[in-house]
Amino acid sequence: MRGEPSCPKCGGRVRAPGLFADSWQCDAHGTVYPLQPVIPPSVEALNAVVRRTQVPVWMPWPLPVGWLFTGVACAGDDRSGGRATAVACTGPGPLGGMGELILVAEELGVGLGARYAGIDGPDPGPYMNVEKPAEVKVLAAGRPTPLWHVSGGPADRAVFAGEALGLWLWAVVWPEQSGLLMYDELVLADLREAGAEVELVPCGALSPRLLKP
Repeated sequence: MRGEPSCPKCGGRVRAPGLFADSWQCDAHGTVYPLQPVIPPSVEALNAVVRRTQVPVWMPWPLPVGWLFTGVACAGDDRSGGRATAVACTGPGPLGGMGELILVAEELGVGLGARYAGIDGPDPGPYMNVEKPAEVKVLAAGRPTPLWHVSGGPADRAVFAGEALGLWLWAVVWPEQSGLLMYDELVLADLREAGAEVELVPCGALSPRLLKP
């Protein structure tokens, strides 16, 4: 388990603001919003992210049958608030075995979604063909939201991205064949709006994908 903030784009070490810089710095990527240490999944951990974030905290709600919440990550600090969130869920894959889903909401240029997608990034635009109809659609905060396939990543995962509430929305699914889950028109809730329902989220063990995509 990591105990220090890291770069959301590469996972490398970052330097805190100091005498010569008023922002967090990564040697490879310059100014970044620091990815906070990932802690074991719990309702308390989820609430902590919900309270500090400036962007949605997306989760399929209700969760598919047999699926559990398996971790949350947030990029940002006390001054900036959360500028990217990643929520992990794990459960039975549509073709058998276990599937894992990470949903990322982020501002332009943060790069957390691209890291989980396994592409150079920081944003999905160059890797999507929006001239074609979207491959899947989800209902995000009550709004029909198209998501396009994101190319260029490793073959072990399926990646989709689009825009919701004016921010990037990424869906990264392992293994690749479990991407069929996204064709069921998932209903995504922004947990900032969930209120007391957050207390009902079933928690599982921490997804290792959050730590090492």
